[in-house]
This record gives sequence, structure tokens and C-alpha cells, in this order.
Amino acid sequence: MAKRTQTRFLARTIEGSRPSEMPGFVPPQLATLRSKAPAGDGWLHEIKYDGYRLQIHLNKGTVTVYTRNGLDRTKRFSAIARSFDIPVERAIFDGEVVVVKDGRTNFSELQAALAGGQQGALTFLAFDLLFLEGFDLRGARLIERKRILKGLFDETGLAGPVMYADHLEGDGARLFEHASKLGYEDIISKKRDAPYRSDRSDAWVKIKCVQRAKFPVVGFVKDPTGVAALHLGRKQGKDLVYMGKVGTGWSHTVSSQIRKQLDTVVSPKSKLTKPIRAPKATWTEPKFVAEIEYRDITAEGLLRASSFKGLSKA
Repeated sequence: MAKRTQTRFLARTIEGSRPSEMPGFVPPQLATLRSKAPAGDGWLHEIKYDGYRLQIHLNKGTVTVYTRNGLDRTKRFSAIARSFDIPVERAIFDGEVVVVKDGRTNFSELQAALAGGQQGALTFLAFDLLFLEGFDLRGARLIERKRILKGLFDETGLAGPVMYADHLEGDGARLFEHASKLGYEDIISKKRDAPYRSDRSDAWVKIKCVQRAKFPVVGFVKDPTGVAALHLGRKQGKDLVYMGKVGTGWSHTVSSQIRKQLDTVVSPKSKLTKPIRAPKATWTEPKFVAEIEYRDITAEGLLRASSFKGLSKA
């Protein structure tokens, strides 16, 4: 058992908290998409993590893990649940489960880890605290909720696969500029004095560093164990037009998984409205879509600086 902590008693002392029975699943607060990072000192800024939203409930020795839609997935994330062995009877943590690769979160690696049952690769990043020891914290200021959350981590020794998700204060535009240069997907800016609300509002805003969309996979280039590249299309009215290739964003394991799925929909010829010349291509029925991160679309109509993020059925 982790060491005793005094932080768990602070919930009753902060403005906006109130005595309450522990609620069940709390619908999550969501961010509104904006084109510019907010200015001024009233905001906390976080890197947007490329993972799945989870909510962790501690209730008198029982840990329950919920998805963003309120589904109980404790067994699937049992390693994370076991990590919350702390001297706290009742609490609700909000955060994101991720896989970190090459210093940043990677969604395709997360999908592969979950498909293979590789819980050792998972990390839960806790960024908010909604309830603690008989007190509902949703009415308290975000900066106070995070202060108590950080205190729990510091005093209990909570550690991997569970981590505190830190933030920066100050100029949102400057953080956005740095995040873009480092290749991060988005930043999230949150009003430091706002309560927690289970809806989408301007108290949390998301600013995209890059664009992201799903494109039908119309073909692939083989390599010895998987795929070397994917050919992508896009529906424009009744036409299926070519959008270019993507050849990065997957590991050897993910590449092999992609190949197994695409081998089931191989086509004898291209399904593009205007076929292209690609001698090494193996064409497919557009039954799968690839989620792609990209900077922009060129004058020729092709994706620029694209990276693979995931594969799903169309």
C-alpha cells in the first residue's frame, strides 16, 4: 500500500467543492475546435494526447475503468486499474490512455497494443480530478482541481503506468507555435478558473496543429512482412479521386496487421475513377479507411506531409 497522504483531505477546503455521494459515470467535458490559441493569463495549455479517453473510479477498494461513453472496460485496462493502489477511498480521475513511442503518443501503436492484449505498453495520463473523499469537485476551479491531483501523485507515489498530465500557463500562441514545430497534433487550452461541465463548451478549446481525416484505401505497396505504402482516395460526388500515398506512421507489427486486413479486399484493378500509373500497387476495394494526419493538400490535389494514424472499416 502506498504511503498515507494529507492531500486527500483538501477537497473540503476549496471554493466550489460540495459534500456529495459518489456519482456514477460522469459524461466527460469536451473541447470546442478553434483556429487560434487563446491569449491572456486565464488559460492552462496542454498537449492533446493521441489516445482514448478514460475515467477511473476508486470506490472503497474497487477500481472501475470507464470509456468516454460510459462502458465498463476494467478488464481490458486491468493493469492501469491495479496501479491505483493508493490510500484514497473514493475518487474520480479523468484522463487519456496512450502508448508513447519516440517521445510522443502514437494512436496506431495504441490500437496495436489493445488488439494484442499488450497492457504493458499502456500509460494513463490523468489531467483532472472530479471527486475526492465525499466531495464533488466539479464546481471548483480547474487550477484547484489540478493542484489537488498533482498533490495526490506526489504524496502517494503514483507512477507508471499512471502519470500526472502537466500543463503550461502563459501565451497559448507561443505554445501552439512550438507544438507545431515539434509535430504534435493539437493543443488543448482550458480556462484556469472554470468548473467542470459535462458538455462541449468554450471553457476547453482545441487548436489543431495539423489536419486529420479518413481516406479510403484504394491500394497498397507490399514489403516482405506488411506494407511499404498505402494508396489513398477521396469521394467527390460519384467519383473516387486519388489523394496520394502514405508510407509512415506504423511499426512492423502494425504494418503486418494492415496487410492482413487489406489482403481480404484485393481487387484485380483500380477502383479510382481516373486510374493512375503505379506498377508496384496491389489494388483493393475501398472497404477500409485510413485515418491520416497531414499538413495540407497540394495544388495537384495530393496530401502533403502525411502520416498514418489508424485503419478501420469504411
